This record gives sequence, C-alpha cells and structure tokens, in this order.
Amino acid sequence: MDGAGGPGEAPAQEALQSLSRRLQVQEKEMELVKAALAEALRLLRLHTPPTPLQDPGTPAMPRDSPAAPPGLPPTCGPSLVSRGTQTETEAETEPSPGPPGLSNGPPAPQGGSEEPGGTQSEGGGSSSSGTGSPGPPGVLRLVQPPQRADTPRRNSSSSSSPSERPRQKLSRKAASSANLLLRSGSTESRGGKDPLSSPGGPGSRRSNYNLEGISVKMFLRGRPITMYIPSGIRSLEELPSGPPPETLSLDWVYGYRGRDSRSNLFVLRSGEVVYFIACVVVLYRPEGGPGGPGGGGQRHYRGHTDCVRCLAVHPDGVRVASGQTAGVDKDGKPLQPVVHVWDSETLLKLQEIGLGAFERGVGALAFSVADQGAFLCVVDDSNEHMLSVWDCSRGTKLAEIKSTNDSVLAVGFSPRDSSCIVTSGKSHVHFWNWSGGAGLPGNGTLTRKQGVFGKYKKPKFIPCFVFLRDGDILTGDSEGNILTWGRSLSDSRTPGRGGAKETYGIVAQAHAHEGSIFALCLRRDGTVLSGGGRDRRLVQWGPGLVALQEAEIPEHFGAVRAIAEGLGSELLVGTTKNALLRGDLAQGFSPVIQGHTDELWGLCTHPFQNRFLTCGHDRQLCLWDGEGHALAWSIDLKETGLCADFHPSGAVVAVGLNTGRWLVLDTETREIVSDITDGNEQLSVVRYSPDGLYLAIGSHDNMIYIYSVSSDGAKSSRFGRCVGHSSFITHLDWSKDGSFIMSNSGDYEILYWDVVGGCKLLRNRYDSRDREWATYTCVLGFHVYGVWPDGSDGTDINSLCRSHNERVVAVADDFCKVHLFQYPCARAKAPSLVYGGHGSHVTSVRFTHDDSHLISLGGKDASIFQWRVLGAGGAGPAPATPSRTPSLSPASSLDV
Repeated sequence: MDGAGGPGEAPAQEALQSLSRRLQVQEKEMELVKAALAEALRLLRLHTPPTPLQDPGTPAMPRDSPAAPPGLPPTCGPSLVSRGTQTETEAETEPSPGPPGLSNGPPAPQGGSEEPGGTQSEGGGSSSSGTGSPGPPGVLRLVQPPQRADTPRRNSSSSSSPSERPRQKLSRKAASSANLLLRSGSTESRGGKDPLSSPGGPGSRRSNYNLEGISVKMFLRGRPITMYIPSGIRSLEELPSGPPPETLSLDWVYGYRGRDSRSNLFVLRSGEVVYFIACVVVLYRPEGGPGGPGGGGQRHYRGHTDCVRCLAVHPDGVRVASGQTAGVDKDGKPLQPVVHVWDSETLLKLQEIGLGAFERGVGALAFSVADQGAFLCVVDDSNEHMLSVWDCSRGTKLAEIKSTNDSVLAVGFSPRDSSCIVTSGKSHVHFWNWSGGAGLPGNGTLTRKQGVFGKYKKPKFIPCFVFLRDGDILTGDSEGNILTWGRSLSDSRTPGRGGAKETYGIVAQAHAHEGSIFALCLRRDGTVLSGGGRDRRLVQWGPGLVALQEAEIPEHFGAVRAIAEGLGSELLVGTTKNALLRGDLAQGFSPVIQGHTDELWGLCTHPFQNRFLTCGHDRQLCLWDGEGHALAWSIDLKETGLCADFHPSGAVVAVGLNTGRWLVLDTETREIVSDITDGNEQLSVVRYSPDGLYLAIGSHDNMIYIYSVSSDGAKSSRFGRCVGHSSFITHLDWSKDGSFIMSNSGDYEILYWDVVGGCKLLRNRYDSRDREWATYTCVLGFHVYGVWPDGSDGTDINSLCRSHNERVVAVADDFCKVHLFQYPCARAKAPSLVYGGHGSHVTSVRFTHDDSHLISLGGKDASIFQWRVLGAGGAGPAPATPSRTPSLSPASSLDV
C-alpha cells in the first residue's frame, strides 16, 4: 500500500510546499507595503513651515563629536558646502542660491555603509531618492524630517545591536517603497522621469546638487545618475569655469572621398591639389611645406556645414566652387544645400550661391570657360535634378529647368560657347542651349536636345565626358566604351536660339576598358587619359583614339575615380578606396594620401611615439605616422574592428572585433601573437592597465573580461570576469595603481571594480570618490558630467578623453563636432570650444602621448582629423581662465 501510494503523494507534497513558500513571500510583501503606506502617510503629514537647521543660541558642535545632535548638520551657513553626515531628519530651509541649474540631490551613503538596494550602480538610480520637491532651478532646498529617537543615522557604523539591524533594513526598504508610491503613475508613462527630482521633459539632462556636499545627480532619459564629490573639493564654485585656454587647429586630414563621389580632384594654378572629404576641402601641396610624404603640406577650407559632394575650379585657377549636401543640425533644423565660391589663396568665401534653391544636395557643378568663368551651372539631387545657371559675381539665378528623373553624374560648359551645356548620367547624354535673357535674374531659358545612340548600344550609365579642342565630345560609359560625339548643323525644326544651331551625334566608338569608365581627362598636349573601374587601367589616347601608353593601379588602391594633371608629366589619381596617388604612366604611382573606406570606431595612440592606430567597418587595421602624415602599415582583419589599445611597452596592440574575438598583434612584424574569443557579441572597449599586467575587455554581453598579461604583452591568460552590469559595456578606465576599474554601460551605469582583489564589484561607490584614474575615457563620472548638454538622450556623446596633463577634456559628439572643455568639467552647462569639419557622428577622440595633438574619427565619412593643440603648457594645474561671457551661445559653446 505504502509503495503504491508513494509516487502519487510526492507531487502533491511538492505542490503544497510551493504554495506555502509563495504564501510566505506574499505575506512579506504585504508587510513591506503596509510599512510603505505608513511611511507615506507620515511624510504627507509633514507640512510644517521652514525652520532653521540649528537654534542660534545653541553652540556649534564639532562634526564628528558624539555629543552633537544626531539630526543636525555641522554649523555652517546653508549656502556653504559641508561634508556633514547624512541623516533621516527633515527640516526645510531656503539657503542662498547655489550653482545655476542645480537643485537638491538624493541622500547618499557614507563611510562603510551599504547602499540602499545593495548592488545598484551610480547610474542605476538607487532607492535613496530624495523625498522633497526639488524646487525651481538655481535654488537649493534641504528637506529633513524630524528625527525619531529610534531612527539611527544612515551613515552610522555597526554599533547598533544585531536585533536592530533587520528593523533598520526594513525601515530603509519602506522609505524606498514610499518614494515609489509618492510618484504619480509609472515612470515609463511619464517618459522615464522621476517627478520628485527631475521635472524636466523626456530625454532632458538635469543636474541636482546635494547641499551636504556629498554627491551630484544628473538625469539621462529619466534615469538618475549619482556621482560622489571628491573630498578635496569643498565647493563646486571653486572648479574651473569658462572655456579652456587651449585651442585646436586642424593640422592634417587623412583620407579622400573617392568611394562615392565624382568631380573631386583638381590642380590649382599654385600647384596645390584640391579635393574633399567630410565637410572639409583640402588643399594639398605635394612639394614644399612641412611634413607629409615628399615634404607636402595641407591647408583647409572649412566653410561648409555638411558634407561636400562636388568641386569645380574657375578658369583663373584660383577660385573654387564647392557644393554641399543637405543635413540637419543638432536641434533637428535642416541645413540647406548650398554652393560656396571661395578664394583658394586666402580661403575666404566670396559668394554663397543657391541657399534655399536646391533640394537634398548639389550633385554636379561647372564654371563656364568661354567668358572667363562668369557663369556657374549647378545640378541638384532632387527627383527632377534641377539644372540651373547662376551669375557668379552677383549670386543670382539666371535660368532653371527640370533636367531628368534619372541621376545626373556630370555637367559642363562647352569651352567654345557658354550657351552650350552638356549633362550625362543614367542612360542619357543631354545637350542644352541656354539663352541668358539679357543677364536678368530668372529670364534665361534652357532647351534640351537628347543625344541619340542610334546603332550603338545604349549604356546604363555615362559617368564622364570631356570636350576636345576641336569641339567634339568624348563620353565614357559603363560598357567600357569611349564614344565620340561630333558636331553637325541642325535644321530649322531643331529648337534653339535663332535658327540653325550645332548639335551632336556619335561619329566613332572605341572599346577602351573592361567594365565602366569612371574618369576622362584632357591633357595639355591634347591627348586624353581614361581611367577604368574593373580593370583599374589608366590609358593615354592619341588622335583617333589610338592607345599610346597605359599603367595599372594596384588592386589594394581600388579603381580609378578621378584624374588630374599636375606639373610636367606628373599625374594625380584618386581611387575608389579613398587613396590619392601620384606618379606617371612610365614610373608608376605611389600613394600620397590614404584613408579608410567605411565607418570608423577603433582608435588608440602610441604610449611614447606620435603614432596612432585606427580600425573600422572596412576591416582594415591601420597604423599612422602622425609626424610624417602617412600610413605606416595596414592589414586586413577579415572582420570589423571596433576598438584597440597599445600595451604600455608599445610592442603589441590589442584589437577587439565585432564577433567577440580579440587579437594581439606585434606592431613591428604585424604578426598575430594572440587570438582569443570571449562570448559571441561585439567588443566595445579594450584597455591595458597602466603597468601592463592586465588587459580589460568590455563586451556587449554585459561582462568585462580580465586577462593577465606577460611583460612583453605577447601572452595572455584569463584572470577573471567582472559581472554586474545590466547592459553592454561602453567605456572603462584603470586606476593609476592598476588595481581598480571604472566602467560605464549602455544604460548609464557607473560601476567600480577591485580587479586585483578578485574582480569584485565595489558596492560602496562612495569610497571610490578620491581614486585617481590613469586615463579618463568614461563619459559618465563626476569629473566630466558637465560635458553633457541639456536635452541629451544619453547617446549624444560617443567618446571622451582627458589629456595626459589633466588640463582639458576632448569630447566627440553625435552632431559632427569635437568639443574641448576644461578639466575637471564638473559644473552644469560647462562652456566649451566647438570644432566642426566632420560630416558624420564623431566616434572617437584621443590625445597623443605628449598632448601635442588630438586625433578624431568621423563615423560614416571615414575621415581622420589630426588637430594641433595650441596654448598647452606642461603638466600641472591649468591657468586661470575668464568666466563665461554673455557672448557665448545658449549651448554654452564657442564655434571655432
């Protein structure tokens, strides 16, 4: 009987035990809810008028004196910052105004006490939320309830008896629950904001300051981030204000936009090569000037507010027209496409043409030749690809017409007659007759005659054309053919000005390349150069399209995108892999400018040389010589590289990939000495400890992997894991003694770790407030919280870097800007110097080893900017700086 009933009774017994356990849990939850309700009712009854913190007749007591009343702070004016202990007593006072935009923050744990909530991070919003209304910005309010005799001080040590500890913990939990109950509705339905301490709108960033001088709090997407003030700072007012004394000057731009643009390479009368990348037009001098391969130098036109898409050089060889695409600024306002006409000698803008007249961007443009560049022809990127003619001196539009719904890739004036304009693109060549309308704005007319291919195969694309000296036109197409279009008189039925006009028809065809022809160039001696796409050949053609000479571009440079004739027989070739080559057909070509071809993220600087390393979505790992402004070497990673860091010895470099793999490479031999995988998610940060004994790897699986490293950096062995983040790791830094780590995560947490002690999470973050950090790249922390703008959604800052002399902080934001702040930057709405030039989100910034330069990476524009740091002194405290003046913009920044 027992044997038969045993199996049936076992499940019933387990179910009964499970129900019993659930009942016990629910009873405990009910007790907590009752306690929370009681606490909430007690707090709601506290509507007493403000009273002074201390009776004027009472003598001041020392801060640590045991005889001091447990509920009163030390005797100081309410406007002073003190290091008094945190209590649970409540009283209200209206002190003198504190720092602008600051209000009271939450009570913070002190000493060795455990934080409420146990493992909550600084960014995690611990349960010790303030119970008082924050009041208006700029006014500090201290709210302290009347102390009860049985309520212990929150920072008291373990002097209480063991029987009282559960009661204290329950009291703290009840107070936390009361705070939750006092909120109206869920935080999600209110945009994630805490109505008690962050009245700003969704996505706002707001700073609160604890009058006790213990912590400051800011909010990102409604999430409170508490940061503890170092003990050496007595008042936030003593911290630096105003922009830093150091400034940045653009020294060098690595890269060239050949991957997806045309009309992007010309040679000026001065011998300078002009091209563009991101929002910068670069004037490169192959010979003469400091630095660069062959002694070259760079100048930069930085007048554009968004990416440059095309160039044209005036017949005088001095003036340049550059067209930009449309975009948006950081406030979401549209940046309209426009054409700048500027002087290449002075870099001053002469004319702004077409502001508000173009849609999406400027796709192609050209100066007239027959009348010394009096007119400018522009094709925009709208659906109709509007073709317009402009008076260059006045900036007025003379004529406009819808071109075609197909893409237009090239435009040009006939050098013999400015009334003849040619456009080419997808499956078309159009010949336009333009009548100027006596030069009156808008009175001109444009009439079109479509090129007829007749017996010849109509190509899919005609990317380029060139006018010959005899008036004929050569076109290069996607079939690899060069077509010759000859002139003929049209009959009276052909629309145009005043009867018979010249028109064009195909008179010859030559198969020149395998694959598309991307570029045609007329040389000074009358011969023509053609550049192939698939075959990468550069061919020189004589009269009758007879091939005279050719050369092949190495495969790793890509196909020919643009050709320009330099001095003598020298040629300059732009390629589709964003390289600029220099040479001739006989001797071959060598690179003078190189760059990445896809989005960049990984950046690190050499520990004692002016070199830096980059990697990105093009799977290339590149080491750059910052003094020679050249590529030292590059290798193919086969996978996307997202982060990198040099070993302190400089002998090896660690690179994190998007698959969870990380590699260690010898910087001299370029050989992989370690290949390890941690998890299967992308790695966002790798960082060696300052002594080189450890390597920390932050992953998107929410973990930090710690490895012990050999003295030469070549060998690594797993030491442990830091587990505790609730989102992916974004940034981390080592302490100067190499024992601790500070880390940030995707949900705005700030955690501290004792690595040497076993990768343990430091639950009492207050004890880390005075720790010194070897680097400061974490975007969240007391020393840098002032870099966050109002209204930030938490993703506006991609990268941050403190200089080695600890004087300034550089910031890379999501709005194509590089900022320079004073360090420490621990005042709300801190002013900065702002530098433009990137055409995409800036993904990373790093100072070189001696702080002489700052390197910044563009995201999708694949650009690398090297900035010279001016006015920087040696190590030591920063000099006094002027306060912020009313001339600063509302964003507290100076555009440079």
